[in-house]
Amino acid sequence: MRRPFVAGNWKMHKTLAEARELMAGLRAGSDADWKVTVAVCPPYQLLFPMGREIDKTPIKLGAQNVHCQPQGAFTGEVSPAMLIDCKCDYVIIGHSERRQQFGETEELLARKIRAAMEAGLDVIYCVGELLEHREAGDTEKVVAKQLDGALASDVDASRLTIAYEPVWAIGTGKTASPAQAQEVHAFIRGRLAEIFDQATAEAIIIQYGGSVKPNNAKELLSCPDVDGALVGGACLVADDFLAIIRAAHETGS
Repeated sequence: MRRPFVAGNWKMHKTLAEARELMAGLRAGSDADWKVTVAVCPPYQLLFPMGREIDKTPIKLGAQNVHCQPQGAFTGEVSPAMLIDCKCDYVIIGHSERRQQFGETEELLARKIRAAMEAGLDVIYCVGELLEHREAGDTEKVVAKQLDGALASDVDASRLTIAYEPVWAIGTGKTASPAQAQEVHAFIRGRLAEIFDQATAEAIIIQYGGSVKPNNAKELLSCPDVDGALVGGACLVADDFLAIIRAAHETGS
């Protein structure tokens, strides 16, 4: 049985003081008996202090991006080894905002995935379609391209999580229905079986992301192929994030 996995992507939010306040709330509400893996993914400058904040809690640390080279003249970038040095366990790669706003291609993302895994990081690889793709009936075509372009049998599937994030549902308040989410998650699992094999595909966690809130989390997480959530805005409020974690715990029990 796949263990539910809930990760919070803070994006470009929180000063140090605000981050400490948020983490205090998460620590107070955390439970060592959670039947769910939990991670927070703050901005770069908060990784080291947040790593100290979550020490001796069940919460893990992740980053929002990484460079594909181990070192060099890459101003403003952060290497996999630097994330490991900050005690990161995870890194998000391929978020739609990176694809759209920074022009990241599957070719580049493939290099990032392999570099991160070789350094010892687990990867949350994001896929998802634009509204125009959904309306044109091209969701599966787009998601397949994103999977096939960055993954192959040489990828360490034991370090891989997939996050399906329909771009039209990110930060918009719109959410894919449970039926829509399950349909795409099932398609992703089938595609992973083609890239790896059926047993490997059955073991890979597939998260849903896109306006996940306390009031819709349990219904989404009850879908058979939805194994967790990559949470945006709701992870910035301790009570909301904890409610989503509890929903994952209940569905995974």
